[in-house]
Amino acid sequence: MLYWLTEFSDGGDVFNLFRYITFRAGGAFFTALIFGFLFGRPLIDLLRKRQRHGQPIRSDGPESHVVSKAGTPTMGGVLILGALGVGTLLWARLDNPYVWMIIFVTTSFGLIGFADDYAKVSKNNHKGVPGKVRLLLGFTIAAIAGTWAAFFHPAELSWQLAFPVFKELLLNLGFLFVPFAMIVIVGAANAVNLTDGLDGLAIMPVMIAGATLGVIAYAVGRVDFTDYLEVHYVPGTGEILIFAAALIGGGLGFLWYNAPPAAVFMGDTGSLALGGALGAIAVAIKHEIVLAIVGGLFVVEALSVIIQVLYFKRTGKRVFLMAPIHHHFEKRGWAEPQIVIRFWIISLILALIGLATLKVR
Repeated sequence: MLYWLTEFSDGGDVFNLFRYITFRAGGAFFTALIFGFLFGRPLIDLLRKRQRHGQPIRSDGPESHVVSKAGTPTMGGVLILGALGVGTLLWARLDNPYVWMIIFVTTSFGLIGFADDYAKVSKNNHKGVPGKVRLLLGFTIAAIAGTWAAFFHPAELSWQLAFPVFKELLLNLGFLFVPFAMIVIVGAANAVNLTDGLDGLAIMPVMIAGATLGVIAYAVGRVDFTDYLEVHYVPGTGEILIFAAALIGGGLGFLWYNAPPAAVFMGDTGSLALGGALGAIAVAIKHEIVLAIVGGLFVVEALSVIIQVLYFKRTGKRVFLMAPIHHHFEKRGWAEPQIVIRFWIISLILALIGLATLKVR
């Protein structure tokens, strides 16, 4: 929105700063961060008042959670999404189709998560919106987003799958690109949702992945960078850096209150929205495969659940003491902060590997 101030610029004044994506990304970051600090406590107080029992705790989960996490309110994702929305809408160019596509996915998945959280707290039961309904809505939203992205991609990249390292290789998926995008977006949303099981566990890896994808988006949106790195140029994606910066600012504002012991959980409102956002960014910048590297922690969390379910149905035995895998380590005696910080470290390492794919060929 503030980009319109460039209309008053003669090229050598303060208004000229608003032409620069990096300047506006900094503005989005601090706007979202301040929003989180200002509205975090009032929102938590409101959620505590409205949610008498807090988020329902699963009786089949780790025994310590029944005591340590009982009564903690959920739907804290509203704080992240509010900060993210204000920061993005204030500082991004609102004529950019990729920004609106990502906002659409984030908001839509956030609404699905909100409905799920509301059903849980209103019934004081961990069962919310039926899984099949959530998946149907998620795939519908992702289908729209995939078509949206393909329509605005350059002609030589539209409907194509790009590969890291093998940078000249493109696989023409045709209309199968939309189902592929659906899997990426819905898979990312649900993988982050499964990761969100310990205080601060999901939000930091989301911020790390968001920052990494934001840097890649800025790079692939600049023809001078893409020529140097020999990656595919996707004009307009540089603006996604502003969304990523607002995500980091809003995430830090939330983490202030979600650090152990958490005063609020993000709930499905936050985890589905943020996971969907990561998937949508990857589709927009043609780095879907890199998302699997950068978000490798989320992939492992999701795979641990899939492996556990399939193996148990086949043999009646478990591979892990409990799934998702962070609960396995809890059962093995790791302290919650130990698991969280070690998983953060893994996320950072994977992000650096993902960034390295920009230059490796």
